[in-house]
Amino acid sequence: MKLSILEIILLGRKYMNLWPTRAELGEYFAEYQAVKISRLVCKIMPGLALFCLIMQVYFGSMAVLPQALLYTLCILSFPLQAMIFMGMKADKFLPPALENWYKESVARVNQSGGEIKLSTQRPRYLDLAQLLNLTYQNRYKTS
Repeated sequence: MKLSILEIILLGRKYMNLWPTRAELGEYFAEYQAVKISRLVCKIMPGLALFCLIMQVYFGSMAVLPQALLYTLCILSFPLQAMIFMGMKADKFLPPALENWYKESVARVNQSGGEIKLSTQRPRYLDLAQLLNLTYQNRYKTS
């Protein structure tokens, strides 16, 4: 599906927020590490960019202001790049083996009375994140 850059960024943000923060998922899904690093980048880089700008202007003179602004914009682009990367990943179809596991898991949850409404026709990574999020919410809500 063709998405605009803004839609990709919003999809990436949604995907990062949906993915459960459970360490055991790192053993089974490579996406766990990518999401974890993307969250860290989105959390740390704006502060680092501000710190770099202040330090360069404080220790330099106003002559270094253009360079300081360039460094700041470069550092500020990292969270945007992370969200774009996550948005593109969220929009990709699952590989066949993972797709089969996903469909079996949705069927298993529906058989146990959960009745979740997730796509089973060509599921995407976003659908996988939703399934895992629902699974971990339900599992730890009842415990």
